[in-house]
Amino acid sequence: MNAFLLLAAILLWAVPSTAQHQHIHANTKGPNGGRMVDVAGIHAELVVDDRTLTIYTFDEDGQPLSTRGYTGSVSIVSRGNSETVLLAPIGQTALRGKAQTRPGPDASYTIALEAGPASGGQGLRAR
Repeated sequence: MNAFLLLAAILLWAVPSTAQHQHIHANTKGPNGGRMVDVAGIHAELVVDDRTLTIYTFDEDGQPLSTRGYTGSVSIVSRGNSETVLLAPIGQTALRGKAQTRPGPDASYTIALEAGPASGGQGLRAR
């Protein structure tokens, strides 16, 4: 049975005061150097390297979570433009995609992850 757990969080790098209200670790960097966000007991780390976006997922204890069977996207708003980047699993615990343009320092990010049949019925949706 596919169970979907709805979770919400927005990664806003440009507005730290808003980020605090969204349970974002405003000054916490993850093990891969990206910004961390709490999503109902799951931690997600967004790493932006030029145009490449990588999402790493961790449990409450900081242990990596499998992204097997997951797909996702990152919506970017930067410099008055928006773009949606599709994510695909890489390795065991991350998803990656490439933006058409490099996000600016004012960029805000919305992450959406969905479980597929290969995930064993576990679901996660994070925004």
